[in-house]
Amino acid sequence: MNPTPRSRPFHQVDVFASQPYRGNPLAVVLDAQGLDTATMQHFANWTNLSETTFLLPPEDPRADYRVRIFTGSEEFPFAGHPTLGSAHTWLEAGGVPKADSYVVQECAAGLVKVRRDAGRLAFAAPPLTRFGPVEAPVRRQLAAALRLPLDDVLDAAWLVNGPEWIGVLLGSAERVLALEPDQAAMGSLKVGVIGPHAPGAGTDFEVRTFLPGDAMVEDPVTGSFNAGAAQWLIGSGRAPEQYLASQGTVLGRAGRIHISAADGEIWVGGDSSTCINGSVLL
Repeated sequence: MNPTPRSRPFHQVDVFASQPYRGNPLAVVLDAQGLDTATMQHFANWTNLSETTFLLPPEDPRADYRVRIFTGSEEFPFAGHPTLGSAHTWLEAGGVPKADSYVVQECAAGLVKVRRDAGRLAFAAPPLTRFGPVEAPVRRQLAAALRLPLDDVLDAAWLVNGPEWIGVLLGSAERVLALEPDQAAMGSLKVGVIGPHAPGAGTDFEVRTFLPGDAMVEDPVTGSFNAGAAQWLIGSGRAPEQYLASQGTVLGRAGRIHISAADGEIWVGGDSSTCINGSVLL
């Protein structure tokens, strides 16, 4: 543990919602130099949020800052709402990007571009490191864990981009919203479920994500899963090159994930707002 605690700037940011307190909260520690991994993990566990980030000077000269991302129990090489929330906080604290058009974040998964997009921030979806059909035994486990007939699972794919997501496609948003998963049957699987809304619903897809064993069993809004799902759905022709997804509905949230494909990249965007601004002793 860090032997000499000191006061460090601390923000709590709401991500992926246009109204504060309706998205996914993120704890951000600025000026995290000198903190060891055990201290970061211990603090992330204490915040009891889905993720906590620590901002550091970059090691890659192309990057504007470096981030380490922790859940309550492990460090992630990449995650979506921590990327947007960290970039928002870095800019709000006076960070000046080296490039005119985007911020470059360094994380364990590599460099991630974050741009301003129609008044909000959006990150370029990192490439999937594992992508392909889910094995038959795992597909049966998924159906059982979601309490669904196997035929209701229209498709399932590995969507690994740091977190080891499995994407599950259902026939409608209503089926997604009605899910009451068996968390014990899900085991250690990280599962994201997506289904289309009917035309005129206001959003195009409904998303829910489940992380058994972590601080939050159901994540309010999940950028990394939506990044992988966009590559999967757009690439297979199931979704247009621009769409809006909603997430967190059953939790009383109003998460909105703006997806767009341009110039060979998929961008995942959302609004962010600072809800707590102060300092923490670490």
